[in-house]
Amino acid sequence: MHKRLTAFSATASALLLTLGVVAHTKAGMYRYTDETGQVVISNTIPQQATKRGYDILNSNGRVVEVIPPAPTEDEIAAREAEKQRQEELAIQREQDAKLLKRFSHPDQAIRAMHRKLDELRGLVQLKRGNISVISSQLDSEQSRAANMERSGQKIPDATLDKIRRLESQIRDIEREISWQNQETDALMQSYEEDVKRLEKITGETRTLPLDPDSTAD
Repeated sequence: MHKRLTAFSATASALLLTLGVVAHTKAGMYRYTDETGQVVISNTIPQQATKRGYDILNSNGRVVEVIPPAPTEDEIAAREAEKQRQEELAIQREQDAKLLKRFSHPDQAIRAMHRKLDELRGLVQLKRGNISVISSQLDSEQSRAANMERSGQKIPDATLDKIRRLESQIRDIEREISWQNQETDALMQSYEEDVKRLEKITGETRTLPLDPDSTAD
């Protein structure tokens, strides 16, 4: 029985000794520079000193971890600016990859723009033709109504309704033409930006005019 207790006591003592060393090691020490520039080693560290950075030491005085200084406002701003720049570069690379899938040369983009512009301008011409037809009908109805009025006849409501309907149709088509002209301007601007970007990322220079109606650049 005595031997058993002795063995147990020895094991317990060794365990407690180990725990004590671990606890001491975990507690550690801090090495930092105070506000006067002096190096201080202590088992505690002031809040202000942590911002200047410090070292964590073990029981043997060896550095086990280095805590860098807290970043300044300028450093934080610089990091944020760099992060934003990298994000913008990533977006630009993705856009460039998509653009190169569509066109391998600036002239390809210009030809595509010309085709699209021809389609839009063809639609505008068609709508202007519709306006011309409707305007002729409107002139006819207005002339008839004017003749009735001069002869003292009452203008039929059907005639007045038709005049108003024709006028409304012309206004609607004119609005559509205005929207398509805006779409044409936006399309040209978008393609011009694509052409400039293609010239930059491919190193090739366009040989075609941006405006299909121009004969010289």
